Amino acid sequence: MSDSDGWEGDLRDTGLALKHDREWDYELERVAEAVTEQAAETVGLQFPEGIKRRAPKVARDLEEHLPDRVRIYISGEANFGACDLDMDLMRRTDVFVHFGHSPMVESEGVVYVPLFSNVDVEPIMTEAVEHLEPGEVGLVTTAQHMNKFDAMRAFLEDRGFTVQTRRGDERLTHEGQVLGCNYASAKVPAEQVLYVGGGGFHPSGLAMDNPEKDVIIADPVNNVVKPASAEKFVKQRYAAIHQAMDAETWGIIAGTKIGQRRHGIAEQLAAENENASLITLDEITPSHLKNFGLDAYVNTACPRITTDDGPQFDQPLLTPQEYRIAIGEEPMDALEFDTFEGTW
Repeated sequence: MSDSDGWEGDLRDTGLALKHDREWDYELERVAEAVTEQAAETVGLQFPEGIKRRAPKVARDLEEHLPDRVRIYISGEANFGACDLDMDLMRRTDVFVHFGHSPMVESEGVVYVPLFSNVDVEPIMTEAVEHLEPGEVGLVTTAQHMNKFDAMRAFLEDRGFTVQTRRGDERLTHEGQVLGCNYASAKVPAEQVLYVGGGGFHPSGLAMDNPEKDVIIADPVNNVVKPASAEKFVKQRYAAIHQAMDAETWGIIAGTKIGQRRHGIAEQLAAENENASLITLDEITPSHLKNFGLDAYVNTACPRITTDDGPQFDQPLLTPQEYRIAIGEEPMDALEFDTFEGTW
């Protein structure tokens, strides 16, 4: 449900090989320096879901860099992005280390280790240029491949392309970076955008958020180049909206994760509907919502929960705009991708 999907990409039958068997630089010396600087006695480690199984070994390796008095805690809470910090563990430790994502919420005592991919992007870039029209092209990628972004740009420029990039907004650390909830970096004049990265959600979101552009996927992990399409995604959302049109009782969810709080939107929607209940949730799951017994729900937290996991819920789970469509305030053809652009 974030930019952490695709951590363990399937390389079978791709012709690509990883330099170090998918080993990342955990920057343990930098972490140890932070511990020393703050005279820390407790350290919290948080990992994305795809690499949690590596957490115990990383903790053991880190212990070799630290005094015996320092105690290390590993967060067992689900993590799907830099917006999803384990606030309880952060409060209870002197140094908190978040692996796998770029900084979104700067906080004293938090060390971000991005875990850049070591996949060689040149083979997939070579194939990708065959799918691009000559001239201008926008270039975007995820935090995982940000370490190769300058090389991607140079590769395209060396082949005659005019590469357009931008840093979308304050949620994004890097120029050209996209998140599962934010595609502002793709808002460039070029009519085509090259997305370098894995996973299916990012390019689908890019295509839906930029319907006037041709979005090309260059997946360096699975060795795939293809046009992005939002068609299947849009059909799923239309189905959820139609299902919710007969709802009489609504639950408006106000997420409590640090980077997913759109409480103003949630409060406004609840105030405008006398049959709506305002519900706070940290982890939004089918079992949590089933207990309330309402007809439909509006998720103002991470939009990927709605779009990725929506079909798993017993009742319709909509984005704020989809809710307005379902109750007749907006037309069906106004459907847009729900993003966290310019908002927290």
